[in-house]
Amino acid sequence: MIFPCSPRRGSPLLLASALLCSPTLAQNAVTTTEVRPTLQAARIPAGGAVALDGTLDDAVWAQARPITEFRQQEPVEGGEPSEPTEIRVLYDDEALYIGAMLYDSNPEGILAYQLQRDAGLGTDDRFMWIISTFDDNRTGYFFETNPAGLLGDGLIEGGGGFNKRWNGLWDMRTRILDNGWSVEIRIPFSTLNFDPALTAWGINFQRTIRRHNEEILWNGWRRTEGLFRPVHTGQLQGLSGLSQGRGIELKPFINASTNSGPAAGASRGSDATAGIDITYSLTPSLRAALTINTDFAETEVDSRQVNLTRFPLRFPEQREFFLEGSGVFSLSGADPFFSRRIGLVEGQEVPIDFGARLGGQVGNYEVGLYQVRTGETTLEAGNNGARRPWAAEDFTVGRVRRSLFEQSHVGLIYTRRASDSVAGAAALEDRHTVGADFDFFTSQFLGSYNAQVEGFLLYHTDPLAGGDLSASERRAAGVDLAFPNDLWRLSSSHREFGEQWDPALGFVERRGYRRHAPTLTFAPRPERWDSIRQTEHEIEFEYLTDLDNRLLTRNLEITPLQINFESGDRVGFEIGRNFERLDRVFTVYGSGADAIRIQPGDYDSDSWSFDASTAGRRMLSGTLEFEHSEFWGGERDTLDVSGTVRSRGGMQLTTTYQHNEVSLPQGDFETNLLRLSWAWNLSPWTSLTGNVQYDDLSEVVGVYARLRWTVQPGNDVFLVWSNNWLYDDGPLADSRFSTLSRGGALKFNYTLRF
Repeated sequence: MIFPCSPRRGSPLLLASALLCSPTLAQNAVTTTEVRPTLQAARIPAGGAVALDGTLDDAVWAQARPITEFRQQEPVEGGEPSEPTEIRVLYDDEALYIGAMLYDSNPEGILAYQLQRDAGLGTDDRFMWIISTFDDNRTGYFFETNPAGLLGDGLIEGGGGFNKRWNGLWDMRTRILDNGWSVEIRIPFSTLNFDPALTAWGINFQRTIRRHNEEILWNGWRRTEGLFRPVHTGQLQGLSGLSQGRGIELKPFINASTNSGPAAGASRGSDATAGIDITYSLTPSLRAALTINTDFAETEVDSRQVNLTRFPLRFPEQREFFLEGSGVFSLSGADPFFSRRIGLVEGQEVPIDFGARLGGQVGNYEVGLYQVRTGETTLEAGNNGARRPWAAEDFTVGRVRRSLFEQSHVGLIYTRRASDSVAGAAALEDRHTVGADFDFFTSQFLGSYNAQVEGFLLYHTDPLAGGDLSASERRAAGVDLAFPNDLWRLSSSHREFGEQWDPALGFVERRGYRRHAPTLTFAPRPERWDSIRQTEHEIEFEYLTDLDNRLLTRNLEITPLQINFESGDRVGFEIGRNFERLDRVFTVYGSGADAIRIQPGDYDSDSWSFDASTAGRRMLSGTLEFEHSEFWGGERDTLDVSGTVRSRGGMQLTTTYQHNEVSLPQGDFETNLLRLSWAWNLSPWTSLTGNVQYDDLSEVVGVYARLRWTVQPGNDVFLVWSNNWLYDDGPLADSRFSTLSRGGALKFNYTLRF
């Protein structure tokens, strides 16, 4: 099919059409070979079954024809793999089964450290696969495992997003054998969204042989392609008679918790609650979810950060309800919707009475919707024990994206925040944000290269400031060009944010500026040195002005050399030059009379840094980064170091330390941040994880520990404990710890599917 390629003169689609509308760019199938590879799925006959024990000795596996045609992506693009691989696929009325035999002539060299669900597998041998159930070149499900039987999964979302926070219900077993390792996988159809009328899905596989840092793929093996681009999948054929059942999932939960201490806030005391999450498939490709009396007791604590800048820090979302399907709401370059605005205020939890979510696909449209109600509560106001009322609120977020061409889309987004009144204050008028975006991407620019053009335009209201949705001071806009390939990488972005840009459900780091930022990277692969896989050389420039085009920031960062070794180790060196114009005083350290404040003025600075990291496949690995820079008229030295010790018994201990040493005309100071994390995984189904954190800005020591036992996929028990102490000096200058808060929770959830 050829799409019309004649945009009107002056159209904003002109550049995108130039990239996409050539005979080679508008083809309906993009593959790395002339013929898209296929894999035939075999239906399990009546009376047949897969035992799911990690071995492929069940008689039904003989009915599936294996695929064996794999090629290297690393270290030799298109090269023959060092070890053979065989993959078979079966299915029955309820599930898809994948069986893989990953041969290895040196089974003693197989690496399998990780057991915790969704842990990164940069340390291990691994087997990954994606399934594009709509075969739409954009979306899909990602799965991975290692020889120890880890379960990892995620969503590949339209627009190039990847969300590893999605946890599907599926099962698998592995075995390490004398001639390699084998995998048996069962994925229920009720876990997947799909069109039952389709008889073929997109599918692709990738294997990592970690001791060689070797990556092999079935299709999409070129370095400009890869597993995470569904456009490069092969095709799984022979599917018929698939059903999700009634598409109903019930997930009731019970939680008992206790919190105490002066900093426990509104959650102080003991409580027992029950709630339920209900999911219903309106169609096989569109799911609705309802959560009642929502609880996030099992959510991990945030990793602490030291902020020596003028701008706020952005902490990632960790609550499951807001993570599943969240990729559809993202826009590159702006955050009109930041889900931590719902149910969290300055780190304090606000109860969520109920939440509704809709997500999936309707024809060529990808849709997402949130409707959430938070309850009225009281929050801590400052550190003096004062309290303040917080009104109940309603939140609405809607998003739609229309698929275009092979890998592109246009989209719209809308958010609304409505606050009830509280005693002594009138209700605030509803606050709205609207916007549109586009993303044009092709894998066949100039024949075989990746190229991308994307942009956005957003407006929001402000009842206090007045005006409407067309006010330019509350507008954000941007456009990006990118050429993301292996040897050459080029990008250029332009951003403009109004003076009053502050969407009620968004995240804003800075406002009132225009920004231009081009970057050029050259990354050759020298053949003369056997120990070096690739070197990288980069120039990054940033030019930022106010809306009157007065210079605010100018950054030039040059990476003369970064070396990526065949072993997986890496070293790099960077130099930089910076200009900052400061319009107002800001406090960089301390408070009150002891605060160190930076005065308005123009500041030039130079910097250099060195970083190194060792390969994660080793039992002992680590990273080191040191930076020296001029800093607001003084100097700053920053040291970041981390080390990890891991065993093949599922135990891992990681220490991270950051030290800042700052010398300024106004005074000198140091900061220290220490984090100790541990994981003890008795099996892929049982884990004990936690961390200890301390920084000498807050002088708070925090401990967090969580035990998770997965009785079977979907049925979990969580036991969580946390404690925070303030480290201070007593009246006799003797150091002591005083408890700020302590708490614990026990949570059970159970999943029923119909």
